Amino acid sequence: MKALIAIDYTVDFIVGKLPCGQPGIDIEERITELSDRFVKNGDFVVMAVDLHEEGDAYHPETKLFPPHNIRGTEGRRLYGKLGDWYERHRERVYWMDKTRYSAFCGTDLEQRLRARGITELHLAGVCTDICVLHTAVDAYNRGYAIVVHEDAVASFNPQGHEWALGHFRGVLGAEVVRQA
Repeated sequence: MKALIAIDYTVDFIVGKLPCGQPGIDIEERITELSDRFVKNGDFVVMAVDLHEEGDAYHPETKLFPPHNIRGTEGRRLYGKLGDWYERHRERVYWMDKTRYSAFCGTDLEQRLRARGITELHLAGVCTDICVLHTAVDAYNRGYAIVVHEDAVASFNPQGHEWALGHFRGVLGAEVVRQA
């Protein structure tokens, strides 16, 4: 059994407060197509979405990044076509708030995956070298097979993006694929 985890594909991470910009925009079609394909196949689809609170001075990211994905703001909305797709399919997709880089940290993701007998995780979203990477590391440490969709991940840091793709392959044993 497999699942797709679409990570942080929000307005703030694509064109807003902490934007990937064009690399993030460029994966819009692919991440939407993957989400659609997984739902149509009856696979588990998770929208793992960063959540921060206004003025939270204690969160570790406060010192590293500008405020982003603040509860109740437009920046937390899924970006573009994925947002439109989600509105049409929300009853078949699990929306999961997360407050750390990894989709596993402080969430019920692992319980939901294990309850469904899922052993293979497909990862898409942003940022390749931050939240996608940390989710992949935690998935590896929990024994999941990992598939990273190279044409459905992006970062605002081109060098970090390339480094993470190599790390997925060489250190985590992930399969890194792209649409033919």
